[in-house]
Amino acid sequence: QVQLVESGGGLVQAGGSLRLSCTASGIIFGPKARKWYRQIPGKERELVASITSGDTTYYADSVKGRFTISRGNARNMMYLQMNSLKPEDTAIYYCNVDQRQRGLNYWGQGTQVTVSS
Repeated sequence: QVQLVESGGGLVQAGGSLRLSCTASGIIFGPKARKWYRQIPGKERELVASITSGDTTYYADSVKGRFTISRGNARNMMYLQMNSLKPEDTAIYYCNVDQRQRGLNYWGQGTQVTVSS
């Protein structure tokens, strides 16, 4: 079974930056979308960013221009570069690999991002 592990979360001052990483236990074969979600207390889990195998990207309006999703040279790596962080970005961030055509989703355990006021 595939395992995803997030890292790079932590405490940061408003206006600062963090880079989140997601590592898969192995290569996930076939068509897929790589995604980052976040869970903010009192709100539904929301899609933050996604990237397809063809490098088409999507960003939520709330993070557009500040966050960048990418895949690493290693095919089992993905990243979320977060700049100009705001207190409202505080959340648990989850990486996800969506194999819609196979009806499969893979999730990490999440990493906490806290932006100080």
